[in-house]
Amino acid sequence: MSDTVNPWQSPGAEVSTERGPGFSQTLSVTMVRYLKEAAPWLRFVGILSFIGCGFTVLAGIIVAISMAASAEAAEVLGASLGIAGGLVGIAMGFLYVLIGALMFFPARFIYNFGAKIRNFTLSNAEQDLEDAFKNNKSLWKFYGILSIISLALVPVGLITAIVIAATSL
Repeated sequence: MSDTVNPWQSPGAEVSTERGPGFSQTLSVTMVRYLKEAAPWLRFVGILSFIGCGFTVLAGIIVAISMAASAEAAEVLGASLGIAGGLVGIAMGFLYVLIGALMFFPARFIYNFGAKIRNFTLSNAEQDLEDAFKNNKSLWKFYGILSIISLALVPVGLITAIVIAATSL
């Protein structure tokens, strides 16, 4: 019975790593034109994303400093905002800084994707195209991991909200 093929075995295929004489020769003129048209937009979106990262980090620093200062001022004036309000503001500021730092990575991947495509259209070098798609892969891998983390944190947030609501009654 060992000589027979397993009928429940997963299908397989031979994988060939050989390429033709030039990888760029396998791209049609239309494909290269589309890549060439997309490159400036990718770089533009990357630059806007870098600017967005900077503004988000700046906003986080401003929120943290202003909330800490307002909590201190409220304490001096005898208001009920107190130290807890200042800690919440500092935590929110830290969250903004963290989000700004996380936004840097997709911005870099998008910009590099566009820059490498531009380099490829100018030089027709296979390495530039490989580097471009490596950045594209990294962008989607980053978003995939971030999505998994976000989905994992949803139940934690729900349970935390329920516990806080139940204890505040």
